[in-house]
Parts: sequence; structure tokens; C-alpha cells
Amino acid sequence: MDVNGKIAIVTGAARGIGKAISIQLAKGGAQVIATDINEDDLCDTHDELVGIGNKFLISRLDVTNQESINTAVKNIISEFSSIDILVNNAGTIGAPGWEERDVPDESDWDAIYAVNVKGVVKITEAVVPTMKSNRKGKIINMSSITGRLGTVTSPPYGVSKAGVINLTQAWALELAEFNINVNAICPGLLWTPMWQRIAHRWSFDEEKWKGYTPRQIFDSTIKDRIPLGREQTPEDIAYVAAFLASDYANNITGQAINVNGGSHMN
Repeated sequence: MDVNGKIAIVTGAARGIGKAISIQLAKGGAQVIATDINEDDLCDTHDELVGIGNKFLISRLDVTNQESINTAVKNIISEFSSIDILVNNAGTIGAPGWEERDVPDESDWDAIYAVNVKGVVKITEAVVPTMKSNRKGKIINMSSITGRLGTVTSPPYGVSKAGVINLTQAWALELAEFNINVNAICPGLLWTPMWQRIAHRWSFDEEKWKGYTPRQIFDSTIKDRIPLGREQTPEDIAYVAAFLASDYANNITGQAINVNGGSHMN
């Protein structure tokens, strides 16, 4: 998808969906600023972007820390003069040690809300003034199918992703007069490090899954829940993100687009 010459920030770009989006945008011609809370984890993303050949930047960014955000945005504008695309992908499923808890505790609620909701608000509010000044921009927020459906595995995660959809719709209305499109993507089931940890826990905690490997649990879940019968991939999400970032999506705003193989259709 053509995003040639656009300046794009991607948060949570070290792995999985964020890495795939960074690569896809770069392949479309964008100059990508790939960010993550741990800059050392961005090595693979860095190497992929080097191979594509466009100008890019690897930057540490903690979306829960306003000073980190302000510094990063200031440096990006100084280096690239503008910001055309913001992909809010950074997210968490709990506080450290969440895998060991039978149910999420207050620390999980706080950690999830700080990253998945307040982090999205903070970085968006830091970037929007530049987009308003330019009277154009594309903001893409990463929600989840759990933002549309209740989940017993992690209610705070689902609540946070429902909040992302609400923020998306509110900003779409607020920013339309500035020619800024705001949309969300709701991924389904992806074999990511986060899902691997969930499946690993189920293999010990759930009687149904004892004796199964995490990958076997995941494959069985795909078979049971996905009408198309195949898992979603980071690249699937990246293609949609690149479309929403392009001029082909100029008349799309306030939408939360499912990429879930048909598991949920509303």
C-alpha cells in the first residue's frame, strides 16, 4: 500500500504486530520511527528496516511516561519535520508475574490501563498538534476482538481494548475537521509471545489442556473458534494498518475493523 514519503511512528515495534506494521509501512515507502520501551529489543526490526532502504529511526519510548513521550516526539519532529501516521500498538496483558496469578489483581488492572489506555491517550495527544497544524494525519489504534466480546481469561485486558474503540470513535469525531482519520484494528488469534504465555499457563491450569503443548492448544483453539480455520498473523494486521494509513482510506474514520477469520462479525 502506497504511503510513500509519509512519516510514521509505530509504538511497540520490537516484535509481533508492531514489527510487522513497521516493515509493511517501510515497504510502502514510509519513513518509519520504530519505538519500544526497550530499545535493545528493536534489533530485529532495525535489521529489517535497513534491508528495505528507506530512512528510519529506532527510538526508545515509554508510553506511560510523559517525559519519554515528549522527548521522543520532539526528536522525531526535529529529524523528520512532520508526523503523518501514528500507530498505537504498544500494549500489555498484565503486570510482571501475571502468568502466575489465577485471576488478575489490582496491579494487573493498573498496568494494563496505564499502557493500553492512558498510553494511547498520552502519545496521541502529543502527536495530534502537529497533525492539526498540517491539517492531515492518520491514527491507527490497536484494539482486540476482546474489546468487542467479554473474556474470562483477562477482563482488564478486554476492558482496556473496549476503551480503545471508544477513544477511536471520540477522536474520529473530534479531529475530522482537521482531516485526521482515526481508526482501530481488532485482531483475533495470533501466535505471538503473549499468546504463547497464555497457552503455556493453560497447559498447567486447565484440566482440558494438560499434556498439550502451547502450540497444540493454540491450534485447537483456532479450529474451534475461527470459521476460516486459520490463525491470524502479524502480517495480516500489518496489511490492514498500511491500508488505513494510505490515501485509499481517506474516507474511512471512526471504524474498528475486525481481522479475525470470521470469529466475530459485528
